Amino acid sequence: MRVKNILVAGGSGFLGTNILNKLSKIFEFKLFSTTHTSVNFKRISNVHYIQANLENLEDCRKVCKDMDLVLMCAANSSGAAVMEKTPLVHLGPNIRMNINMTEAAYEAGVKKFIFISSNTVYPHVDFSVKEEDASFDFFEKYFVVGWMKRFSEIIMEIYSKKIKSNKMITIVVRPGNLYGPYDKFDPEKSKVIPSLIKKVVERQNPLSIWGDGNDLKDFLYIDDFVDSIIEIISKVNQYIILNIASGKSVTIKEVLDIIIKLEKAENLKINFDASKPTMIPKRLINIEKASSVINFNPKIGLEEGLSKTISWYRSSDNK
Repeated sequence: MRVKNILVAGGSGFLGTNILNKLSKIFEFKLFSTTHTSVNFKRISNVHYIQANLENLEDCRKVCKDMDLVLMCAANSSGAAVMEKTPLVHLGPNIRMNINMTEAAYEAGVKKFIFISSNTVYPHVDFSVKEEDASFDFFEKYFVVGWMKRFSEIIMEIYSKKIKSNKMITIVVRPGNLYGPYDKFDPEKSKVIPSLIKKVVERQNPLSIWGDGNDLKDFLYIDDFVDSIIEIISKVNQYIILNIASGKSVTIKEVLDIIIKLEKAENLKINFDASKPTMIPKRLINIEKASSVINFNPKIGLEEGLSKTISWYRSSDNK
């Protein structure tokens, strides 16, 4: 399937910026991106930015016109504190955006729609989860976001498999915990790795860490994820769900130890605060299907990825 015009919905965010940055170097694509209210974001050359409110169906119709492929990266996202205290921010806005964008893309004759889902759709289990292990038995703190993502995944299946004619190819991608340049380093909104990097680089002492540090997560550097998206764009032409993760889980303590070593900040006193919000205590992700379908094999290890992220953070305006 030849793809000419690509729309990255949510191209001003962490994920969209990194995807556009790499796609902009592949010259056969014409690239378009939606932005909402953000004015302070990295603009990628060769990308046409369109301001739109994706909760508005007419705006979605406008941005999907003449597109061959839509990458749905737009989402209200947050860290543990927001997810625990105000989970409804993930529900209505994201459901409306996802429904509107699939409807508008289908009406516009978009050939392929890639939806970025989440590993929150998996239950709390001790084994490495495969794509078929998604259920409606969500970890309690993921109940709202898990239902939102799983419902949105079902919407994707409907457009690919449950209508009689003019089906639209939809692809569901479930990432591990992504990190890297252009992430949010805001103390209120950042996820775990940006939060840890900010605290260590700033030499916060004592260093306050949310939880006991033993949570087990699968972290994937953003460049490996973007490479997988490019492979999906070029090679996958049928409905499918794919885990895209490192396949190797580590504790928050292990991540912190690497950041401290890279920063030569061994003299910091560390206080683990179990009263602060944390998420699922264990997440293991199986990537065998992606390895088989798109030959996915993460290349950037955790220490290298953290080093690259720290270097970007130190050179940026986020500090």
